[in-house]
Formats: sequence, structure tokens, C-alpha cells
Amino acid sequence: MPEAPFVRPQKPLDECRLALVTTGGVHLPSQPRFDIDDPSGDCSYREIPTGASDLTWTHAYYRPDEGTDLDAVFPLRTMRGLVAYGTVGELNGRHFSFMGAIHDPAPLVEETAPEVARKLVGDGVDVALLTPS
Repeated sequence: MPEAPFVRPQKPLDECRLALVTTGGVHLPSQPRFDIDDPSGDCSYREIPTGASDLTWTHAYYRPDEGTDLDAVFPLRTMRGLVAYGTVGELNGRHFSFMGAIHDPAPLVEETAPEVARKLVGDGVDVALLTPS
């Protein structure tokens, strides 16, 4: 029987380390943009530090200049507030962003997603909040 993708955390959320994982194409301005012209889809990912204050994204549907609220796609600001309020124990030191619209997911399934999963486990993440876009 395959493992369930969703499991109950072993401790309360206010004691958990949380990481964000998005398919919103979020990245730091200094990082390379995702390749939205790749017909198979860009299966790479970007690491986003928890302390990042200047974020952008490469996504065909979301444009920073159109007033879209990036926190709706990658709620880092909201999660910081939940940590300050005591609802979430702590944020992981890094979060991960992928690009959506991947037409050939084989490299994602075989390489980049397992690599990110290993990093999350190595970081001691208890909860990953997935924000698909």
C-alpha cells in the first residue's frame, strides 16, 4: 500500500517547524527566472530564505506590476505573523519554490522533488504548507 501524502503532525502546530513549498514561480530578484518558454516546463526550484523581504515571481498568470498580492501565492509574510502570534512554532530557515505548468513532470518526480524532500527532512521540518498555483 502506498504511503498517504497527508499525515497528522506528531505535535501541535505551535511546536512545529513549518516550510512553504509553492508552484508559484517565486524567487529572489537576484536568482535566475524560471524558464516559462520551456515546452516541457521548468522543473528546477529556488530556495527562499525566511528573512527574504524582496521577492518576485516568474509566472505567466501573476505579474508583480499588476498589483497581485504575492503573499496569496507564497504566504511568507502571513506565516511570520503566525509565528509571532504563537500559532506556528517556527519557520524553517529556507522555503522552496517551483514553477507550475510542468508538462513533463518526470525530472520533477525523479530528481528535484525528492531533492527538496530530503532537504526538508534534513532541516527538521515538521509541516510543509503547499501552495499550488
